[in-house]
Amino acid sequence: MDLPDFPWDRLEPYKRTALAHPGGIVDLSVGTPVDPVPEVAQRALVEAANSPGYPQTWGTPALRESVAGWLACSLGVTVAPDAVLPVIGTKELVAWLPKLLDVRPGDTVVFPELAYPTYDVGARIAGATGVASDGLLTLGPVVPKLIWVNSPSNPTGRVLPVEHLRKVVSWARERGVPVVSDECYIELVWEGPRPVSILHPDVSGGSHEGLLAIHSLSKRSNLAGYRAGFVTGDPAIVRRLLEIRKHAGMMVPAPVQAAMTAAYGDDEHFVEQHARYARRRTALKAALEGHGFRVDHSEASLYLWSTRDEPCWETVAYLAELGVLVAPGEFYGPAGGRHVRVAITATDERIDEAVARLK
Repeated sequence: MDLPDFPWDRLEPYKRTALAHPGGIVDLSVGTPVDPVPEVAQRALVEAANSPGYPQTWGTPALRESVAGWLACSLGVTVAPDAVLPVIGTKELVAWLPKLLDVRPGDTVVFPELAYPTYDVGARIAGATGVASDGLLTLGPVVPKLIWVNSPSNPTGRVLPVEHLRKVVSWARERGVPVVSDECYIELVWEGPRPVSILHPDVSGGSHEGLLAIHSLSKRSNLAGYRAGFVTGDPAIVRRLLEIRKHAGMMVPAPVQAAMTAAYGDDEHFVEQHARYARRRTALKAALEGHGFRVDHSEASLYLWSTRDEPCWETVAYLAELGVLVAPGEFYGPAGGRHVRVAITATDERIDEAVARLK
């Protein structure tokens, strides 16, 4: 299997430099949650701890109903609970989805020009060719087997307009190509119009045929350690995924399902977490801009897509000398070669320390 080198290994020398700073490292390179798991989720996990039997691959009815309720209330998306399938963290699903959807060697998988590297990894696992492109018309006669969209974007925080999503859906449906929308940051919006799910009637036309949306509790509810997410959309595709996952034993643990049910049924903890990230983002964005950086896009998600108009590794090295570790934009595609991705997921104390160093 032809897999790329794990990109984060290349950051190790810069991490050592940042660690040597007298005030310690401020690690803004990875979007790992640092705030507490919401009490409502912890309590549900503990209460379900005595779960000696095998969990249901499809998830409990209570979980699927909780997810469907959240989609309706928060995103204006209507799905039947039977069209919801929990997954063991969305990175697992992103990596294996092309294979599960029968993408084969010789096929093409399209993903954004600047993108989460696992889209390409998933294409490679299936033996397919990954193509990074923001314009489907540039593909010429090539008809892909699968199309990924990601809004809000990781790494740029860009939000795709409804009109763009509609065009992608129309183009794909004319050719019988499924579209999968990675929407893990959809509630984490800071400015500009709210992101719209690919399953929303304004995009889908009221039909979910050929469409899937992926969501996660890692970012909105600090459940990265629980590996808790789901996929929903076209009922026929969801059923197909369910059958394969049953045979493969891909089951979300029962206590985690209980925690997911509670988290999707509670908005209060997310409102608090959103406010935490908003404060950190405001402080860090102002500090970066005051230091001579330009922040592009970044209307949503947990990152500031930043540049000093120089090669990204020079920026990484410069910030490492200040004890601040960031991710080079090159990790997300050649188009990111002059940007760095700055995460806002550090603690208040570490964000304040980064701001002080930039001043």
